[in-house]
Amino acid sequence: MNRGRQLSGGRQSSGRQSSGKQPSLAQLRAFAAVAEHLHFRDAASAIGMSQPALSGAVAALEEALGVQLLERTTRKVLLSPAGERLAVRVEAVLDEVEALMEEADAVKAPFTGALRLGVIPTVAPYLLPTVITLVHEKYPDLDLQVHEEQTSSLLEGLTAGRLDLLLLAVPLGMPGVTELPLFDEDFVLVTPLDHWLGGREGIPREALKELNLLLLDEGHCLRDQALDICREAGRADAPVTTTAAGLSTLVQLVAGGLGVTLLPRTAVRVETTRSNQLLTGYFADPAPTRRIALAMRTGAARGAEYEELASALKEAVRPLPVRVV
Repeated sequence: MNRGRQLSGGRQSSGRQSSGKQPSLAQLRAFAAVAEHLHFRDAASAIGMSQPALSGAVAALEEALGVQLLERTTRKVLLSPAGERLAVRVEAVLDEVEALMEEADAVKAPFTGALRLGVIPTVAPYLLPTVITLVHEKYPDLDLQVHEEQTSSLLEGLTAGRLDLLLLAVPLGMPGVTELPLFDEDFVLVTPLDHWLGGREGIPREALKELNLLLLDEGHCLRDQALDICREAGRADAPVTTTAAGLSTLVQLVAGGLGVTLLPRTAVRVETTRSNQLLTGYFADPAPTRRIALAMRTGAARGAEYEELASALKEAVRPLPVRVV
């Protein structure tokens, strides 16, 4: 890597006078080599620079900084006390420049570098195996970093730049956020073994008006979706007597006979096979559904990559019990 470009825009410490000169990367690189080898010839050879040029670069750095970095004798080179302190800083600066250049290369090459993906808890356990397999097989140079959070936290992270892409239920209706729809999935009714709707098909939505429906805690979008489905079925009250922090707990409460619940189809196989005390009922068409999408900042620099990823993910989820958009 060429570390010989000029540094600019450096901060000045409060209350200190600056010489007005900024050290160059070539000067920092020369000093770092001398600090490592404590020998001008060896240092010059290590970085491919002539010995006079190396010596001149270090002298220029000392002038720019206004401190003596080296103690030169006829037989060896020593770091001065200031040189020992500043050598650590110089190495850190060069490491950061290296990281900057590597990140720039990653940005220029599609599907490389970090991708910080936020996922809601009612999607993560059921979709992430598909997402991770897709990334490993199709985008092996992509550093996928997963963050499981509730919708409000994910959106805050996206708009603040903490997250790059979200996998969650839509619509969001949020300015500055672009949705990339993936699929629709039906909700099913999970009941105890002895429930009168257990295992039935063609269940009318109106049946929800009379059921003891167990819900997730506040903050989960799936809770809001379930309440919306109840309102559409003509139920005016909020059926909240028992709640849970996750779908696994919710299903176990159903198995214990405390009520029934709604599950998205992608969660059924994972959650209902943990107990033999459950039955699954299916609603009459049109069944209540939810839509899952990727969401990105509108105008995101990597928008084209995210759109390609969405297309690839649509194909990857076809074996699941969903309807690709």
